[in-house]
Amino acid sequence: MFSKACEYGIRAAIFIAGQSYHDRKVSLKEVAAAIESPEAYTSKILVQLSRNGIINSSKGPLGGFLMDKQAMTEVTLRTIVSAIDGNSIFTSCGLGLKQCNEKTPCPVHNQFKAIRNDLEKMLETTTIKSLIADLGTGLTFLKH
Repeated sequence: MFSKACEYGIRAAIFIAGQSYHDRKVSLKEVAAAIESPEAYTSKILVQLSRNGIINSSKGPLGGFLMDKQAMTEVTLRTIVSAIDGNSIFTSCGLGLKQCNEKTPCPVHNQFKAIRNDLEKMLETTTIKSLIADLGTGLTFLKH
């Protein structure tokens, strides 16, 4: 459903937010290890997250990645998905047809539209802060 970059982006944002919640910056190496992603690929994803204002980065010996505590309550999964994959997931055809729409629907248009709308609602209402809360209690995890 999401691109691999988007999956890693969501995982990276959750990991960085979890560490930032405890006032800890993290390095590229730490993020890559935590989300089980190659460093070079992770670097590109973190640049996208940073350019979109989702995370902050600072260079130097005391540098690293962090997420502002206020941003944790404002950044939703939709924010991350839009920053990395764009909005096509909310408008594209379930069968990949170019001409699928309300006037000329594909065979699964109405069913897929309902699923797509539910997904969009979930992504819009799920904040990073709510996800790190579950991580902190051990109810969820980022890697096996």
